Amino acid sequence: MNAVTEQVKKGRKFEQVLEGAREVFMADGFEGASVDTIAKVACVSKATLYSYFPDKRLLFMEVAKCECCRQADEAIELIDMAAPPETVLTEAATRMLNFFLSDFGMRVFRICVAESDRFPELGREFYESGPALLRNRMVEYLSEAVARGTLEIDDMELAADQFAELCKADLFPRIVFGISTVFTEDDRKRVIEGAVKMFMARYGVKA
Repeated sequence: MNAVTEQVKKGRKFEQVLEGAREVFMADGFEGASVDTIAKVACVSKATLYSYFPDKRLLFMEVAKCECCRQADEAIELIDMAAPPETVLTEAATRMLNFFLSDFGMRVFRICVAESDRFPELGREFYESGPALLRNRMVEYLSEAVARGTLEIDDMELAADQFAELCKADLFPRIVFGISTVFTEDDRKRVIEGAVKMFMARYGVKA
């Protein structure tokens, strides 16, 4: 059992605390969210909240992990995996880019980086339930597409990683370094279409 797991205690109101925290973090961000507000929205006492999560960062990372799992499951349910690769990849790229550029996504990224020395387990646990989960879902889809003969890929894991990186082109570094914080639909469409076209040029089955 790692240090993060040891610090997070589960109990009868654990899910209640998480749901309240998710609502507050989504509305106010990490810095703006107070423990008092989270406890009030979750309808629990501060003592109960602290009994589950002694550190606000631990609570935020737990919410982030659950949110990533939720979005991945939602994507699987809403995306027609039997559709042509261009269609599936465009929808996947849209969802990934929107999360990368969201205030919530950026806060998760920055906290993981900022706390990597003090709480290295946070980054590892988030990776396993966030980026690694997304990677696994992409590998599953790519494997199915290869079996159907619509894509031709030897290394599924590498291809999944390449696609995720293509979705970060231009806009992600600009928001990370504070160059830009707002992007138009045309900005997003340019990156999404470029990612899909590049990926298909490499792995698409030629007619």
